[in-house]
Amino acid sequence: MSTASAAPTGNARRMIAVVVLVPVLAALALWAFAWPAARSAPRDLPLGVAGPAAATAQAEKQLTQREGAFEIHHYADEAAARAAIEDRTVYGAVVVTAQGPELLTASAASPVVAQLLQAAVAERAAAEGTQVRTVDVVAAPKADPRGATLNASVLPLALAGIAAGAVVTLAGLRGTRAVVALVGASALVGVAAAGIADSWLGVIAGDWWAEAGVFGLATLAVSGAVAGLAALVGAAGVGIASGVIMLFGNPFSGATSAPQMLPEPVGTIGQWLPPGASATLLRSVAYFDGAAATGPVLTLTWWAALSLGAVLLGNALKARAKSTGPAAAERELAPVG
Repeated sequence: MSTASAAPTGNARRMIAVVVLVPVLAALALWAFAWPAARSAPRDLPLGVAGPAAATAQAEKQLTQREGAFEIHHYADEAAARAAIEDRTVYGAVVVTAQGPELLTASAASPVVAQLLQAAVAERAAAEGTQVRTVDVVAAPKADPRGATLNASVLPLALAGIAAGAVVTLAGLRGTRAVVALVGASALVGVAAAGIADSWLGVIAGDWWAEAGVFGLATLAVSGAVAGLAALVGAAGVGIASGVIMLFGNPFSGATSAPQMLPEPVGTIGQWLPPGASATLLRSVAYFDGAAATGPVLTLTWWAALSLGAVLLGNALKARAKSTGPAAAERELAPVG
């Protein structure tokens, strides 16, 4: 009687868990994707102002009217401002000249930010009755002027990494074999992605092998995280790692705009996760000759190294448990005397 009544109770609990868990996950996903997009606005966005201090004072005053929107960097002349844009120190610069203000942008860094700067400076110029000449210092490629293809590459790389980590786990690969499989799969993904994005579509225009390395490292960081957590905690690790990457890594990446356009601490957290670091690194390699690439390279490298270390550690712990288990059982069953 008690056994028969226990079965429906267990089923009811599982049903209630599903009914409650699905809406919670849906709400979490909606929050993670919709909230940063709905609150998109410049927050300490690096912007340069070039020219004599007396001439740039008015321009700086206009730009700082929106408190906290821009982080102003001062440069002596247009050449210094251009160099800062090419080094990815700032997203653009307002140059004050005798002929009037000039706006330098970099649509390759972010078409959204370039449009935002044009609108902000044009509004100020209209109030003063002047015109602003805009120069795109580092332009996005003609094949992808809005950066849509580069932005869209973040999700496929994350999915490829999740799939590789899950397959390695489900296939029962452990230890060194798992590491070799993950590295090999990621390398092939990198070559295939560079072949599609650079050779075929022409939407990125940097060094081909460097781009392949970025794609491969991004995939390895995700696949290693999935397989590494699974090696430590079991199959549930696949779901946990995949959830973090999909629910937080992608929407917090800032790939569609810029990390400084997202509410804090979302923009910062996104750069600590593989999707955000890979998007930033790919822009640096594809359009800026590797400028400002050190940070995202270190982030992805740490993810890959720690994750592969977790794969090896999980295998070692399981091997140790298997080797000590039978010995302990034999000691317990050994007859006295």
